[in-house]
Amino acid sequence: MAVYILCYAAAFFFSRSGHDVLSGLSLLGAAAFLYRSDYRKTGDPLHLRGLFALSFVGGEGLACLKLSWLSSSWSGMTWLSFLASFAAFYLTFGWLEKRDGGFGLSSLTPESVRRHSFAACAPSLFFCACAITAVSVGCFAVEAAALGYIPLFLQGVPHAYSYFHLTGIHYLTVSCCLVPALSVIYFQIDRGKSRRKLFFFLVLDAVSLLIPVLCVSRYQVLFSVLLAVLVYIQMEERRLHWGYALGAVAALVPVYVLLTVARSHDAEYLSAIFDMKWENMPVFLAQPYMYVANNYDNFDCLVKELSGHSFGLKMLAPLWTLTGLKFLFPALTSFPIFVTREEMTTLTYLYDAYYDFGLAGAALLSCLLGAAAYALMRLMRRVQNPVAYLLYGQFAFYMLLSFFTTWFSNPSTWFYLAVTAAAAFAVSRRWGA
Repeated sequence: MAVYILCYAAAFFFSRSGHDVLSGLSLLGAAAFLYRSDYRKTGDPLHLRGLFALSFVGGEGLACLKLSWLSSSWSGMTWLSFLASFAAFYLTFGWLEKRDGGFGLSSLTPESVRRHSFAACAPSLFFCACAITAVSVGCFAVEAAALGYIPLFLQGVPHAYSYFHLTGIHYLTVSCCLVPALSVIYFQIDRGKSRRKLFFFLVLDAVSLLIPVLCVSRYQVLFSVLLAVLVYIQMEERRLHWGYALGAVAALVPVYVLLTVARSHDAEYLSAIFDMKWENMPVFLAQPYMYVANNYDNFDCLVKELSGHSFGLKMLAPLWTLTGLKFLFPALTSFPIFVTREEMTTLTYLYDAYYDFGLAGAALLSCLLGAAAYALMRLMRRVQNPVAYLLYGQFAFYMLLSFFTTWFSNPSTWFYLAVTAAAAFAVSRRWGA
């Protein structure tokens, strides 16, 4: 933590003196150091505190480079909010770990014991994957029929995917994103003993990936693939097979390009939005940079422009949405959004917490997430239900993309967790066995 504080102070003073590159490099170095520390201590490439440090601090470092004209000098409160939030997460996790004596590789359930104990769960996992896919396909068909179009085949409408949803149905449509990860869990247990189920699972996976492609949702495709990769790494006793991981990521590239084109987002359109200082920067570099860095600038906009806090209403958006209360009382969710540009609407995980309670809200949320991360890693010492790997994979994904959006006040996040809980219950009851 001392290294982080020193690097953070250096980044702040470099930024204030106009040395943006040195400011960004200070935080990028801190992120790499913090992740490496947790990885070396536990041997776990998916250590949740390490992933959070790599993502949030590293993303902040990229933002400090100020490569876009949309970036501006951050306010003192913005710097303080980022510092307090990361420190709250890191120190809460560290205090709980120290109190519990820490944990390492020796605390894992041996692979052979795990697979033997989970063998009876395989039929239930297969049942869950089939049920989720069937529901997803049915809801997608209903949406397509009711709305009269499929986003992938609609040309010249940049945000057609945003309008492709029916209230109460679309969450079920995109629940198929969990199926590839479920298939990984199944085959880590079954090891391909049944060729018939292997073929059937490949069909389920293809359908589950096809639906977000048809919806032109790059996020859903990314979520499906990375979640499956994260679950695979965790179930392989933390052994990271870089060939498989890089292959999965490489396979995303043509799909990502296809969906970008299908959204009618050409290079000229994106370049105009990103407004990079280096005008000739290739879009394939500018786009991922802006998808990370601009979120921190959006938070700074919030800090500078917010006139009053919402006192819990923003963070309770999943409750208002999933219960339908937002349709009865629209004021529950009708809050202005403060961003650098109206097309750039992704945010860090802190945005809604600060919107609700300011610095105290951001720090408290981070404390809770630090405690949740520790509790989840402690749970994984000895897994009783294989669906726990799906839960861990989701939390790891949210930590890995902590710079991207307000995950924990997002209704989709909690719906996925509810589906995961339902799958865990079905497996514990041996449904489909």
